Amino acid sequence: MNKSLFLQIALQAVSSAQEIINKYYQSGVRATLKQDQSPVTIADQEAEEAIKNIISTAFPNHAFLGEESGSTTTGSEYTWIIDPIDGTKHYLRQIPLFATQLALMRGDEIILGVSNAPVMNELIWAEKGEGAFLNDERITVSDVLKLDQAYLSYGGLGYFKRNNLLDNLINLEASTQGHRGIGDFWSYHLLAQGKIEIMVEAATKTWDIAAASIIVKEAGGIVTDLQGNTITKSSHSIIATNGLMHDEVVGYFR
Repeated sequence: MNKSLFLQIALQAVSSAQEIINKYYQSGVRATLKQDQSPVTIADQEAEEAIKNIISTAFPNHAFLGEESGSTTTGSEYTWIIDPIDGTKHYLRQIPLFATQLALMRGDEIILGVSNAPVMNELIWAEKGEGAFLNDERITVSDVLKLDQAYLSYGGLGYFKRNNLLDNLINLEASTQGHRGIGDFWSYHLLAQGKIEIMVEAATKTWDIAAASIIVKEAGGIVTDLQGNTITKSSHSIIATNGLMHDEVVGYFR
């Protein structure tokens, strides 16, 4: 496929972050706790800064929303959303389930997403109207039609409990063929490749799902919040499916 300049720069930025992430992953790194008690490492901070530097050089007027550095506003209609290491807890334990998430919004619409899991050798990207690709090969969601033939993944159970949605999730689980709490970015990778059909999270942040949402859409799926609303920067939950049973899944949480 012909890559737009936006995508070329995004891939360059993610590649630069990967060098930093791999360096600290191999040598080991310690974490400090942020105000919300989630861990952050020097790898998170340096990787996000590397991404911003490359994008700012190419697009000096674009704004940013980063997990580690917060938001900057420039008056531009374009905002880059960055999660330098989605899965920092895994990263700290040298579990390979972590990835860099990078998305681009034009106004309120996500138009590009990149998800790079360096240790797993999975680089997925998508642009609006151009499809989704894993390591340069086009990927699509599955054609499973029925819930009792579907495979479900879900985020942290504690978030479902805190939002009084644990019974809803259990009822959904009971209706599917298989289910595992894989969580994080990899569930969206699996969904976009047609290996599972449903991913549900009761609590999430913009930078965790921005790239995933366009990747799943461009692979042929549907993405909303738990109530069936369009994903925006203020969304705090997500349902992603292959699109063929989406309304049925949303019904479990309404």
